[in-house]
Amino acid sequence: MAVTHAPVSNPEHEREALHVALARMRRVTGLPVAFGGAVSAGRRDVRLTEFTGTLTGALRGLVIGAGNGLGGRVLVTARPGSVDDYATDVRISHEYDQPVIAEGLRAIAAVPVTIDGSVFGVLYGGTRESLSLSTRLLDAMTQVALRMSIELTVRREVERRMVDLETAAIIRAAREAPTAPEWEEVRQVHAQLRSIAQEIADPALRLRLQDACDRLARSNSGPLRENPLSPRELDVLALVAVGCGNAETGRRLGILPETVKSYLRTIMRKLGTHSRMETVIVARRSGFMP
Repeated sequence: MAVTHAPVSNPEHEREALHVALARMRRVTGLPVAFGGAVSAGRRDVRLTEFTGTLTGALRGLVIGAGNGLGGRVLVTARPGSVDDYATDVRISHEYDQPVIAEGLRAIAAVPVTIDGSVFGVLYGGTRESLSLSTRLLDAMTQVALRMSIELTVRREVERRMVDLETAAIIRAAREAPTAPEWEEVRQVHAQLRSIAQEIADPALRLRLQDACDRLARSNSGPLRENPLSPRELDVLALVAVGCGNAETGRRLGILPETVKSYLRTIMRKLGTHSRMETVIVARRSGFMP
């Protein structure tokens, strides 16, 4: 089974992430207006799509070209920037004065959101009065952008792994006897997804991930019986099954090695087993894991 390694993007989720980041930025900076957008696919410009605190629709859908205006400069340099009074600042070009002035904005700051070394989008914050925006404020905006970058990176990785897992489940259902290397790859993906799921706040995405894991486990050979293991116990056992020691399992799940040992003792008691290998074999034969 060939597993794809291309990142998976979801425009709907990315717009939602932009909206959440802008609301967060207004809270931490106190700026009355925040807006932003993502880099257009295959191009070097940003389309403004998300807004909070605006009074008009003047900025909606505006396309910011690379190098043009404050945002275009941030897009090219991948560095934060600000102006004390947009309309009179001599350091930027003024292609967008009309919509900016129509919204009444004067002091504006902009920060890039980067993913894998490239600018994904730009976040703006602004006021309707001329003032000097402090370094502390720019730092706060940069932290919001960094958090958004991390959240999107994790989400893309989860989506990629979901595609891998769902593909594996389809292949497994279509074949009577997959090869050992194929099964090992499936098990690695299964274990990684269970650990990544701990970082996902979106309940719908977690449920989809869990359903895919369960489908793959049920496709394993052997009779099914009621699963006595909790989701957390399955997280632990899935990592142990692919060769992770207690320390590595704990690191991936954010728990102590001693806690991993405690989980394993409970799992063995529930399954009536006496060793790690026996426990993994029984769980697989019972259809609790692939």
